[in-house]
Amino acid sequence: MHELRLLAGAGRAPVSGPVVVTRARPGRNDPCWCGSGQKYKRCHLEEDDRGTGKVGAVRRPLRPGLVSPRRTVPPNIPRPEYAATGRPRAQGSDLRTPDQLARMRRACAAASRVLRIAGEAVRVGVTTDRLDEIAHLEIARLGGYPSPLNYRGFPKSICTSVNEVICHGIPDSRPLEDGDIVNLDVTVYLDGMHGDCSATFLVGAVDAEGRRLVQVARECLHEGIAAVRPGHPISEIGRAIEALATRNGYGVVRSYCGHGIGETFHTSLQIPHHFDASSRRQMAPGMTFTIEPMITEGTWQDRLWDDGWTAVTDDGKRSAQFEHTILVTEAGAEILTVEPGLSPL
Repeated sequence: MHELRLLAGAGRAPVSGPVVVTRARPGRNDPCWCGSGQKYKRCHLEEDDRGTGKVGAVRRPLRPGLVSPRRTVPPNIPRPEYAATGRPRAQGSDLRTPDQLARMRRACAAASRVLRIAGEAVRVGVTTDRLDEIAHLEIARLGGYPSPLNYRGFPKSICTSVNEVICHGIPDSRPLEDGDIVNLDVTVYLDGMHGDCSATFLVGAVDAEGRRLVQVARECLHEGIAAVRPGHPISEIGRAIEALATRNGYGVVRSYCGHGIGETFHTSLQIPHHFDASSRRQMAPGMTFTIEPMITEGTWQDRLWDDGWTAVTDDGKRSAQFEHTILVTEAGAEILTVEPGLSPL
C-alpha cells in the first residue's frame, strides 16, 4: 500500500460491463471513445492512426463490485496499533537496529510468500474478493496480520488494482476477465514489523501492449533499486525510473510514492518515482523503504473514486506496478521481500 504524496482529485467512479465493445471512430473534436473526457484528437487519434485507422476492440471502464464484510483475524495474532481504531500512530524511525532488521526480514519473507500464493490463483473468472480471502488466510496461517486491514479504515486485507486502477483498489465481487491486468499489493505485520510488496499479473490472453506495459513496469522497479546508493539523494531513484519510463513512452504516477517502513506501516520518508529535486535527503545504510513505481500507458495524472481509496488514471488507460521493500546497505540495496530460496517476484 502506497503513501499518498499529493491530494488526488475526487471523481465519480466509472462503470464497467463486458471487457470490450466496438465503437465507430469519432470526429476529431468529439469526446474520445475511451471515456477520458478529452477530445479525440488529443487522446487516441494518433494511436488509432498508427494502427488500422479504425477503432476496434476497446476496454470498458472498470466498475466497482460488491464488497464483502471485513474478514476477522484470530484473536491470538498480534496486531498493529491501528487494527481496532483505524488510526496509525506517529511516524517512526527510518533506520533499523539489528534486532528490528531480523524481525523485518521475517515479515518481508511472509509478504513475498503471500504475494506468490495469491498470484498463483489469478485466472479468468476468479474474483478479487477471493484473492483477498486467499491472502488473508495465508497471512493468518503464518501468524501475521494483514497490514492494510482497517489502516485508516481500509476494508480489506490486500489491495487489488485492475487495468486503469493505479493503486488501492478494494477487492470485490467482480470476476477477472480475459485480457485484464491486476496488481496485488500485500503487506504483512509480523513480529512487530511490516513487510510490503506487490506485482502485476496477466489474466488470460493479454494484448501485446498490456504485456509490454507490465514488463516495463517491472524493469522500472529494478532500475529504481539499482539507483540506491548510500550518500546519494533519494531523488536519484525517481530520476532513474522516470528516464526508463519516458524512453518507453510511458507516464509515472506522481500522487503516490514509496515510503519508509518498519515498526510503522508508513514513516515520514517518501520515495518519489519521478525526478523530484526537492527530495534531497541522503540514503544511509540501515534505511528501509519501499520502491513501487506506478507506470501508465497514458497520462500520469490520476483521480479518485467516491470510495475514497481507488485511484485511477485520469484518461482511463492502464497502469502497472511492481514493489519491493529494500534495505540500504554499504554497497547499495538489498531486496527484503524475498522468500528464502526463491527469486524475487
